[in-house]
Amino acid sequence: MYFCTTFIRILVKMEIKQLYEIYKAHPVITTDSRDCPKDSVFIALKGETFNGNKFAASALQKGCAYAIVDEKEYADSGDPRYILVDDCLTTFQLLAREHRRQFAIPVIGITGTNGKTTTKELVAAVLSTRYNVLFTQGNFNNDVGVPKTLFRLRPEHEIAVVEMGASHPGDIRTLVETVEPEYGLITNVGMAHLQGFGSFEGVVRTKGELYDYLRNVPRAKVFIDAGNEHLMNIAGSLDLVKYGIGDDQSLAVRGEVLSCAPFLHFRWTDGSTWHEVKSHLIGSYNLYNMLAAASIGLYFGITPEQVDDALSNYMPTNNRSQLTETASNHLIVDAYNANPTSMAAALNNFRDMEVSPKMAILGDMRELGESSHEEHQKVVNLIARSGIDKVWLVGEEFCNTDCPFRRFSDVEEVKAAISEEKPNGYYILIKGSNGIKLFQLPEIL
Repeated sequence: MYFCTTFIRILVKMEIKQLYEIYKAHPVITTDSRDCPKDSVFIALKGETFNGNKFAASALQKGCAYAIVDEKEYADSGDPRYILVDDCLTTFQLLAREHRRQFAIPVIGITGTNGKTTTKELVAAVLSTRYNVLFTQGNFNNDVGVPKTLFRLRPEHEIAVVEMGASHPGDIRTLVETVEPEYGLITNVGMAHLQGFGSFEGVVRTKGELYDYLRNVPRAKVFIDAGNEHLMNIAGSLDLVKYGIGDDQSLAVRGEVLSCAPFLHFRWTDGSTWHEVKSHLIGSYNLYNMLAAASIGLYFGITPEQVDDALSNYMPTNNRSQLTETASNHLIVDAYNANPTSMAAALNNFRDMEVSPKMAILGDMRELGESSHEEHQKVVNLIARSGIDKVWLVGEEFCNTDCPFRRFSDVEEVKAAISEEKPNGYYILIKGSNGIKLFQLPEIL
């Protein structure tokens, strides 16, 4: 190891194993100087509005054993507790990868434009009927959240399910090189984060980076919706476990929707016996997420009966495909994120739900770049064909569309309207990008 004056300089690509020895002696990582357990290791990450290097000294004062920094001016040359590296985020990711390599267990990587968080939850629920499963908590699926997930790995874990998100080309490549999965699932590819990806083709290429990685992994398996042409085209010669709808006999699992009134009721088969599941999820589009979880479960030895129990008992708690009953209304809350693909799926499902009367409160879809106006207008046109009794649209993009529906500039205007008009007796679909803050509405509806 190379020493620079009296503090340590880690050349992360060459000497990450030495740094991991420090972690093993102090096996708690923190990236928040406000939370510094005694003898933990602080890593000074950076963001658009903060520089963790500035808080390294404070972290040591609060009890951290070491502070990893990447700006020399914040490393006290007389204090060996400072570890200077080339880049803290890269070091964080490489350390997490080294930790992951200590565990010879199956690791499943999940990504996709829509449904990846719900699918991850369903897969974990199914696998947990037999295994001790580590899985991504919440939406910790980015370049910081994924390493945090890996650092939660412990000897008692028997399998890991890691969600990976992306908003720019190369994001998935970075994450899979950190996670090193042997199994992969892309739920779908759709119109999202176009401002970062540049085009739909950019979305496909980026999500496909998971497949690209798995091509070089011996005995890798890909779980895939066989009816998704985009995914099948880029999967190529990978070893596939297919699921979907229809009569294709090559499907490991196939299924069909029985009803949505309002919850998804479906049946599925592995080719021998049909199984019925009455779920607690809203949306016929969740059939594919359910079938993905079933196919992964069966592959890892979960019985069909255990699959049924896990899927029927899963309760969403993350503002995705939830039905909440209040004193006044039934709320279908999907307010965490929105893009043209997921918005269309939600509206089509809402149209087909056997409930009434219906109201929709929809917020802008963010990060669509030059396509934003066109995509918002398409949503407006779809709403006009959906037979929804009352429609409120929220945000600047929707306000700039040509439409007959009521429009609000922000969530505060919506809250004022709700307070004055008190909608009552409706099934209300609430969906929009997180930045529109429609998640504030359920408590007042």
